[in-house]
Amino acid sequence: MATTSKQRLALAICDFLSTSASDGSLQAEDKDSIEVAINCISEVFGVDPSNKTAVSEALGSQNLLQIYSVYEKLKSTSTPKAAGGADASSAAPTEEQKKQAEALKSKGNAAMAQKDYPTAIDFYTQALAINPGNAVFLSNRAAAHSAARDHASAKADAEAAVAIDPKYTKAWSRLGLARFALGDAKGSMEAYKKGIEYEGNGGSDAMKKGYETAKRRVDELASEEASGAWDAPATRDGGAGAGAGATPSLGDLAGMFGGGGRGGGGGMPDLSSIMSNPMFASMAQNLMSNPDMMANLMSNPRLREMANQFGSGGGMPDIGSLMSDPNIAEM
Repeated sequence: MATTSKQRLALAICDFLSTSASDGSLQAEDKDSIEVAINCISEVFGVDPSNKTAVSEALGSQNLLQIYSVYEKLKSTSTPKAAGGADASSAAPTEEQKKQAEALKSKGNAAMAQKDYPTAIDFYTQALAINPGNAVFLSNRAAAHSAARDHASAKADAEAAVAIDPKYTKAWSRLGLARFALGDAKGSMEAYKKGIEYEGNGGSDAMKKGYETAKRRVDELASEEASGAWDAPATRDGGAGAGAGATPSLGDLAGMFGGGGRGGGGGMPDLSSIMSNPMFASMAQNLMSNPDMMANLMSNPRLREMANQFGSGGGMPDIGSLMSDPNIAEM
């Protein structure tokens, strides 16, 4: 079963090639070459193009050609026509089509409310097929991708949204979140800064919190680089005791706070006490099933602040404030 964006794309390509070989798009003598290409792609990416369920989950209700047509329409609507070129309004959706697209967006919003992110993405994609130049549809799909932890796709949609309508500030916020999750703290800070500028009046609290979180991470990275911390593999790979290339564990996370065992006086409670809290138990389950999320969490500046506070004998920080961090709250 395809589990990554690249594997799903590989399945989509195989489906496109297979369809092209059978619908008359290619010459009969080309079919052998197409089969070789499909076999090579499936072997390299570890996917099974004959698994109809996997292909359906990868594509939803669209095929690769339809998806690419949305991109082409979006590109044409966001690129000014040359002098003497065709009237851009000729490709604009009719009022009836706009209503259809809005209805699909509403269905996507309902799916988001139910946390059915694949269905939400599918509805937003259908809406974009009708009205590809709509920044709201793109921004909403970016939010769905982020919720599904496909931050690369979220970044692409959010960037397209702000290119179409820079004044739609939700898109800047979603771009900031996606970039932060992908490890681009500087790019995240820039996105939140743009959102604050377009919001005016100093920006909303949520946008300012996102900006401050990203800025702290940028400052922290600069400090680490200046102090030579980047030369220590244990620091990069998840803390002391983690070998080169190792994935951070819950023990590493507890170690940030001086915990992981029986707990120290005035410090972090022992790990078993933490796990008795249903909220943290659920979070831990998500972390252990997603190594990338654990790595992001270990590098999160808010948690580092908590670790420093415990290390200096401070008390437990406000959990409500901690959970307002966009990279932690989404867990």
